[in-house]
Amino acid sequence: MKIIDPHIHLFNLEQGDYHWLKSENPPFWPDKSTIKKTFTEQDLALEDDFQLSGFIHIEAGFDNVEPWREIAYLEKNCKLPFRSIAFIDFFLPADQFNKQLTKLLQFKSVVGCRYILDEHATNILTNSTVQKNLTTLAKHQLIFEVQMPLQDKLAIEALINISVTNPSLKLIINHAGLPALTTKIDNLWLSGLQRLSLLNNCAIKCSGWEMTDRYYSNVAVESILKHCLNFFGEQRVLLASNFPLCLLSKSYQAFWQSQQTMMTKLALTTNQQHLLTHKNAETWYQLSC
Repeated sequence: MKIIDPHIHLFNLEQGDYHWLKSENPPFWPDKSTIKKTFTEQDLALEDDFQLSGFIHIEAGFDNVEPWREIAYLEKNCKLPFRSIAFIDFFLPADQFNKQLTKLLQFKSVVGCRYILDEHATNILTNSTVQKNLTTLAKHQLIFEVQMPLQDKLAIEALINISVTNPSLKLIINHAGLPALTTKIDNLWLSGLQRLSLLNNCAIKCSGWEMTDRYYSNVAVESILKHCLNFFGEQRVLLASNFPLCLLSKSYQAFWQSQQTMMTKLALTTNQQHLLTHKNAETWYQLSC
């Protein structure tokens, strides 16, 4: 199985800041030490019938003041084909935002930006400065990586309004919109999923299960993936590892083995599996490999 992993983080603790990885800062995970180390491209090791042909690097807090430093580090050290999603502060005044974005776009791997929304999604997405800066992102036809709970109805409405205003802005939902990992699907999450699926410029990544539950049930994940496929269709759903955070639950190899097992249980064809693990990432992130 060929894989382009569309959501990974590489850490260099000697050169980067990683404020969130420090024990005195949230999240206060008792097992944070598992991932508090330097991870390079070589740690993305796969065996047997699995082949990693490329990846999408999502900003990891390397330097939120000068975010281009993380991209420079990646482009100097990574050998596999990859694209990067850079951090940028959407609350910056327009001139400073444009200056930072211009600097980021000098790097060939940059195809979009992320600013984590989480429980503050409504306040962030309704902020006029943020909205103007998202319009600037749209003018460059870039990706906005959206990390927020789809249960947040007001945030969903705000995101839809931004998308309608900026149809050239690509939206990619992180971590399946942070659903509860239970056998019973949350209707609020399902409603948000359905509403966003109506946006043709929006795709969704299924990943990050370990952040909600270290011992998550594959049955719950299968149910979520099934709903994502029902609403978004096979060309707008991507499977991703969230490496190295996936290591809080299982190895990188075991993660992709579980994805293959899950797709088989859902009776996905070989072509459908290729879309979810490779082709869709290639298309949405403009990465040929």
